[in-house]
Order: sequence, then C-alpha cells, then structure tokens
Amino acid sequence: MFRTDPERYWEKIRQEQFVLPEWRAYLNTGSVGSAPKPVLKATAEALEKGASYAGNGYPRWGYEPLPELRGELAEFFGATREEIAITHNATESMNMAVNGLDLAPGAEIVITDQEHPSGRGPWYLRAARQRLKIREVKLPVPPERPEQISAAILEALSPDTRVLCFSGITTHTGLRLPVEEICREARQRGVVTIVDGAHMPGQVPVNLKAMGCDIFAASLHKWLLTPPGCGFLYVRQEFQDKLWPTIVVEGWDKHKDAVRYMLLGCNNLAEMEGVREALRFVKAIGVERVQARIHELARETYRQAEAIPYLELLSTRDHSMYGGMIAFQLKGKDYAPLWAKLNERKIWTLRGEKIRVSCHIHTRRRDLNLLFQTIREVYG
Repeated sequence: MFRTDPERYWEKIRQEQFVLPEWRAYLNTGSVGSAPKPVLKATAEALEKGASYAGNGYPRWGYEPLPELRGELAEFFGATREEIAITHNATESMNMAVNGLDLAPGAEIVITDQEHPSGRGPWYLRAARQRLKIREVKLPVPPERPEQISAAILEALSPDTRVLCFSGITTHTGLRLPVEEICREARQRGVVTIVDGAHMPGQVPVNLKAMGCDIFAASLHKWLLTPPGCGFLYVRQEFQDKLWPTIVVEGWDKHKDAVRYMLLGCNNLAEMEGVREALRFVKAIGVERVQARIHELARETYRQAEAIPYLELLSTRDHSMYGGMIAFQLKGKDYAPLWAKLNERKIWTLRGEKIRVSCHIHTRRRDLNLLFQTIREVYG
C-alpha cells in the first residue's frame, strides 16, 4: 500500500496504531508526542505486572543499570552501551552536564540565543553561583545556508572559551544546525561540546559517534513516541572522567561507565518497556520512512505558510536545515482570535508569539489544510 497509495498508508497507520481521535489535529509533537498503541500496551502491562509482584524483580529502575535497554538505545543512536545513561528528559540530562563539569570562576561558556529554557537556565544558575561568563551567539532568522550558522558560532569562540553548548535542532524555529562541523572544529580548539538534542532522536538521523560531541542530552517522548518522561544522557567514553555525576547513591564510584549518571532512585520501570516498544515500533515501519514522512509534511507546511502574505516564516527556505518543525509569526495581527478558533476546531499547535507546527506520521495532510484554512478565515 505504501508504494501504491502512500497517503492511505499513513491514514491507516494513524487509525490503527494511534489513539488520537478523528477530530483532533495534533500538530505539537515538538512539545510531547502521542505514544502509539503498542507503546501504551507494553507500558500498561508492565505497570500491572509490577503491581502484582508476580515476578521476582522490582518494578523500578533508578538503581539498576538496565544494560539491555541501554544497548538497544546505543545501537539505535550510534554509540556504545557504556556511553548511555537513562534519564527522564533532556532537561535533566542538561542539568547533569552543566553541573558535572569542573569549571573555574570566570570560565567562558558560549551558547546561542535560540536555546530552550532548559539549555539556558542551568548555565545562568551556575553562573550566578560561580561567576561564569556566558556569551550568547545571535543566530540569523531565518538563515540562508548552514555555513552562516557554523560561522556565527565558531567565530564566537575565544581563547577563554571552555564549553560550547547548543541545540542540535532549535525549539523556537526548528532550525537544524550543522552539528558535526561545529563539534569537530570546537574539539580541535580544546572546547567541550554539549548538544541539547531534545528534538533530534526520531526526527532526524542521529549517529552520536559521528556527531563528535562530548555530551548529548535527549528526550525520547517527543519524536520517538515513548511515554512522557523518557530520555537519555550520552557521555563520550573518553570524556567520562571529566564529568562528575550530580545525583548519586552509595557505590556510584564503582561504576566505570555512564551508569554512574543514572543512579536516580526509584523510577517507573514500566516506562522503560514503553521505550523498548517505541524503538520496535519505529523500526517496524522503517526509520528512514518515518523521518522522510515527517520531513515531507514539514515541507508542505512551509509551502502553505509561504503562500500567505501576512505570515512571516522563521524557518529557513533551505529544507536541509529543518526536520519536522516549521515556525512562523503573524505580521501586525492579534493572535487571540486565532487561538480561540484553533481551540474550537481542535487544532493543537505550540502557541506564543509565534506558531510552531510539528508534524509526525499521524499528521494528516487535511490537518495542515485545516490549520491554514482557519488562519485565512480568521484574517481574510
């Protein structure tokens, strides 16, 4: 069916594999995804089994190293099991990265002006405590080519720069940065690289070894469609002796790999079964097929937004520089009537001083058509 009628194929995937009601146009995977039925089933069954104590194991993680699951994640994302620690989300992973580094007062940290609050906040908290110097690189909106991005960031590095921290895909505009080039040059200059990868796993291909960063923070409940509250921290094996754990239990120092970063106390093991099932779900459809569909719908979003003169696109025209998120804003318009009409029509996007549309495989073309039809009806 995929080759003969791809739209029908994806409609069938939504109808059979997701619990999204027919009337919901869900366009906000960038905040949190919609877990498919197999993921929900695996999570619920594990929760019930754990509560029964029919087996001999605890229904928890947080003390256990979960080697099998870490191995599956490592294989999926191009790392080794020893480099992967299970966490709850990118925010937690980012805080571990920021607070685990030895940095002297006055050390310079370079970030961009498009970082998520979870990428900015930990640095400014630490700067307040230790007098770190934080420099923010202004990224062009929208950029015309990847070289503009890498040049802006790399030119900001100075002899005093100790850490470069940036998003692989920005939350504000969906911009996909040239991560490998930036990390490669930063390493040559002796600068530690931390990538906020909250939006990358599941949305675009991720090979952590090829990426070349020292630390990578990930959420899995967005584009990989796991239950909420699932993520991981990648720490390059050669870098692990330079990053202290920040949440520990007794015996943390006996672990010689990334397990030392996931000793978080009692957590819900059922969600880890959901992670395992989400990996299987995406693999069964085909990772490349899923990511191609996400990108195809984002390109359609860009095309429709570009056709409305009072929409100002914040995402770049170069489709190689985004995955599944497109952002735009209204020029000289009041957002309030639009928010009201979107609520009425059950259209869910990220809202604020812009509109961000996040497409996934459950997104239907008619969802996008309805969004832009509604915008035209509200503003003429």
